Amino acid sequence: MRAATALPFFPQRIAIEIKVGPKPRSYRERDGVGFRRGDVGTHTSRTIMFAELAALFDAVPATASDADITVAIRHANCLSKSTTSTRRLTHQRLTELYALDPHVPIYRVLRRLWTLEPTGRPLLALLVAIARDPMLAASAPAVVLLPIGADFARGPMKDAIRAAIGDRLSDAILDKVVRNAASSWTQSGHLAGRSIKTRRRVTATPSTVALALYLAHAAGFRGPHVFASAWTKLLDADASAIRSLAIEAKRAGLIDIRAAGDVVDASFDRLDPGPPAASTTTSEGVA
Repeated sequence: MRAATALPFFPQRIAIEIKVGPKPRSYRERDGVGFRRGDVGTHTSRTIMFAELAALFDAVPATASDADITVAIRHANCLSKSTTSTRRLTHQRLTELYALDPHVPIYRVLRRLWTLEPTGRPLLALLVAIARDPMLAASAPAVVLLPIGADFARGPMKDAIRAAIGDRLSDAILDKVVRNAASSWTQSGHLAGRSIKTRRRVTATPSTVALALYLAHAAGFRGPHVFASAWTKLLDADASAIRSLAIEAKRAGLIDIRAAGDVVDASFDRLDPGPPAASTTTSEGVA
């Protein structure tokens, strides 16, 4: 069995440990993709908010601008929040997790894939949220490395998050982060149950594999390592299954990939529809 390798989803302090094989030769920050960095995260107060995200995407078209989304959430109240402050806070948290801006590549890719495979939507949301919330990324080993069918324990997750962010948070706040993260992993399908949560296997699809490979490539993985990075480990599929689903994603016109042994050539130009044309829409700015 390979030794656990420290794999940074984010530079420097934020890292998770998953049995993934060698680290990429170089780790490249890609500000333009939409990763968020630092040692703070949305999970101090919220989960991945899958229900709200799904409701928002039902309410606004994929072509909606960030200004249109602001209007839909804060003024039209498409998420049915009871107060103005709750609408504003919900908008802020969803923006932290998913960007909600068609000028951000990770959001454009999420919106495109969202319409293709409804069963894969929870995993799509999780992948993007992990790319944008260091605390959720830090919680991953306590779930991904848990054997299928095993009971989830909060202690290892708390230790993993504390190791990533240090002693900045009190025990009370850290406990809240753990509760929220456990809920997020339940929303994604990795855990099941209420008071006692059990590890469940999630099902990868061509769309979720396309997104995982896109994120792995943006994080600096090349060659065969794109099939066995921590991003694909989140999908509970081995490298062989990921390769097969990648070929399906290619046939669906999502990605371009050629793999022959250890030689892998991947391109994700077809996955991203590109930034929108200039718009004259104006609205209230995002807090």
